[in-house]
Amino acid sequence: MASSVLELLPQDPLSLAGIAVAVVAVLAGAAYFLLSSKKQSKGSLDPETWRSFRLVKRIQVSHNVVKFRFALPTPTSVLGLPIGQHVSCLGQDKEGEEVIKPYTPTTLDSDIGYFELVIKIYSHGRMSHHFSKLQVGDSLSVRGPKGRFRYTPGSVKAFGMLAGGTGLTPMFQVARAILENPKDATKIYLIYANVAYEDILLKEELDKFQETYPGRFSVHYVLEKPPEGWKGSVGYVSKDLVESFLPAPSSDIQILRCGPPMMNKAMQAHLEALEYPKEILFQF
Repeated sequence: MASSVLELLPQDPLSLAGIAVAVVAVLAGAAYFLLSSKKQSKGSLDPETWRSFRLVKRIQVSHNVVKFRFALPTPTSVLGLPIGQHVSCLGQDKEGEEVIKPYTPTTLDSDIGYFELVIKIYSHGRMSHHFSKLQVGDSLSVRGPKGRFRYTPGSVKAFGMLAGGTGLTPMFQVARAILENPKDATKIYLIYANVAYEDILLKEELDKFQETYPGRFSVHYVLEKPPEGWKGSVGYVSKDLVESFLPAPSSDIQILRCGPPMMNKAMQAHLEALEYPKEILFQF
């Protein structure tokens, strides 16, 4: 058999050389394809190196909330951020000192070519100063992914979410990933607390979730200083509200929370009093 194969090969050295070159070219092409695919799958982020992304759109959402859209390297690039994780952003405060702060994009890898950050601008915030000065054409230095949260579609029956202020952004990212996945039937129950009505981030999008995915997504708003005619809860998130709105303690659910330190502490106390086991609790 071996001799018959050898007989089929050309005996001319030049022909053999041509075949060898062709084989090398094919192997090199395959290797390049595999390396390129591997590199592309990593997305546009680097956990150790700062990368710059150009601001292409700035939308004033409210008096102190701005949505920033940053372009990725190519129109088909993805950010490469796992669900529920965040990035670190590098800036300068008003004194010119370097400041680093984590943010969770509200976009997913299904949004190709760009990513968005919804930022609340605080008058005395160090990183807020940097974002307040960013204009279209400027660049932002970003590093990531960061975070301990890991999610596999269908790994839990339901999520209970407790969010306050800008702590909504990781919840929004997780909720959107779940709801837009037709193979993921996980239910989401979100309690979202703020001081005033104008502080509510992405309210239009949250209400749209509830309208589009009935039975899969529910949101309950809480305001300390509500406007006249407010139909949500007033004051702070109570233990009774947590008990009545979030899924009951069970091994097949998970409770997520993200908000100001005082709120996180109060929610921890509520969850402990209601006997939610520690292994199903996660704080961003």
